[in-house]
Amino acid sequence: MPDNPRYVWQQPDWPQWHYDTARVNDALAKARRAQGVVEGQLAVLGFEQRLALTAEAWSQEAMATAAIEGERLDLASVRSSVARRLGTGQAVGPAAPRHVEGLLDAMDDAVSRCQDALTHERLYAWQAALFPTGYSGMTRIAVGSYRTHAEPMQIVSGRIGREAVHYEAPPSARVPHEMARLIDWFNLGTEPDTLVRAALAHLWFETIHPFEDGNGRVGRVLVDLLLARDSGEVSRLFRTSQRLLERRSDYYAELEKAQHGSLDATDWVCWFVAQMQAACEAASQVVNDTLATSRFWLEHRDKALNERQRKVMNVLLNAGPGGFEGGMSTRKYESLTSTSRATASRELIDLQAQGLLAQVGGGRSTRYYVNLPGWAPGDGQPAS
Repeated sequence: MPDNPRYVWQQPDWPQWHYDTARVNDALAKARRAQGVVEGQLAVLGFEQRLALTAEAWSQEAMATAAIEGERLDLASVRSSVARRLGTGQAVGPAAPRHVEGLLDAMDDAVSRCQDALTHERLYAWQAALFPTGYSGMTRIAVGSYRTHAEPMQIVSGRIGREAVHYEAPPSARVPHEMARLIDWFNLGTEPDTLVRAALAHLWFETIHPFEDGNGRVGRVLVDLLLARDSGEVSRLFRTSQRLLERRSDYYAELEKAQHGSLDATDWVCWFVAQMQAACEAASQVVNDTLATSRFWLEHRDKALNERQRKVMNVLLNAGPGGFEGGMSTRKYESLTSTSRATASRELIDLQAQGLLAQVGGGRSTRYYVNLPGWAPGDGQPAS
């Protein structure tokens, strides 16, 4: 080992991670409270509602974990594949490419077989599923096996010739041994809290960076597996990758900080657990919106709506509070329903008169929002 270790894996006591229990327990208490709220809310949802929430959360998670790596997936094809897997009866849309199906396969395996042991072969399968052609872009890579190349595995950014090296992983020759230690620790499950295990497992895996490509996605699948062990199928609702995407710069910065210097992982574990708390709080809001939608339709179940009006109401309700940017206008209604301007105006006024929509502004600035508390702009001014 070097006299002045630059990276955490060069420390003489690697990989003996440790953390400040008091600080971590404080973060855990907040995350567990947020998690408990979600699980309590779900108890009042019907099976179909929970299934619909699960399908959308899984679809968005797949989009997010790919987007963290700079890859954009087609949402319609992802949703179609997820619907087929969950049996929701809504498997419509274009077929997903093989690498997208592979990503969903890996995510599904982690959750549906969460109690199975982690093995080298299982990790190989997850990584190979991401690269069914054996190529990453235009580059041939090793799939279904750990990296073996002699050149350093580095995390870099910047233009060619002016790259900044953020991190260098252990040499390829050490990877089998390093992964064997990680897998042994993972399967022993000695860490008292699953969220802490997920934080450490992800950091440890990303520090080894065992594959030529796909390390980020596989590392987040490891998190999926542990969350499923902790919460079962409910874990699919916790959009952790979506949260990490929203905080991508911080995510990379916190990982980089933890991979340098000492084996004190307190800051990383606290940060990761805080993201879990935020993901649970976001899931709670989604469930709240679903409950509000159910109550809304129950309240208005006797209202006479035509097919166009019902379609527009569903679009607004599915978008959630503030989700349909700028509210509903006559022009938008006309476009959504392929009807005339006069009909659109008349039907919007009717929806307001029946109490389903609230009007904000007037004249050309008139906008309509779902008539639920907090769903319309609070200042009562015309929407922009």
